[in-house]
Amino acid sequence: MEKHRNKSTGISLLLGALLIIATMVLHPSGGSLERIVQITGIIMVSHALAITSLPFVFFGFYGLSKALPDRYHLNQLALIIVGVALMAAMFAALFNGLVLPYFLGQYADNLEQNAQVLRPIANFSFSINKPLDYIFIAGICAAIEIYSLKMLKDAKWIGYLGIAITVFAIIGAITGFAFISLTGFRIFTFSVAAWVLASGVWLMRKGS
Repeated sequence: MEKHRNKSTGISLLLGALLIIATMVLHPSGGSLERIVQITGIIMVSHALAITSLPFVFFGFYGLSKALPDRYHLNQLALIIVGVALMAAMFAALFNGLVLPYFLGQYADNLEQNAQVLRPIANFSFSINKPLDYIFIAGICAAIEIYSLKMLKDAKWIGYLGIAITVFAIIGAITGFAFISLTGFRIFTFSVAAWVLASGVWLMRKGS
């Protein structure tokens, strides 16, 4: 039973990581209202992939919580933190990746005439997105740190990778690194995806 759970949740982590990578590869840079309307299709596809990845990642983290020792029930805490972080990611992807492009698309033929109304709405959407991104970054780092410390015994390099990601995030926060710029978010997300991918492989091996 435990082996089957490790295998299925490991596969789920792998799939989630691949969807995250696909999201960031496809994710275009933003820009003016006109630019957003022009690339509405790719924006919506990339963010739909991001939302699709979330349940797979959460299920995988559930398996990780079960596979690691949990004397003080910290795995449960980490799983709750992951849930909050992924919820923030879902709302961020929903607002900026699906709702905003769809909304602006309705004014595709007369953007300039409605610019004074549409720009504040777009800015409001971006303003909502920023704190949600920070919640995701902080939450996923905290959860990865808990899991990584417990993985130092059985999967040292994955544990050290997780700790390195957290240290990088802390240093970045102190030095003012722009995590929510497209480049900064890509670097962070690819790092997290690498850790998730490695953890998925580790879980699958425990289930073999």
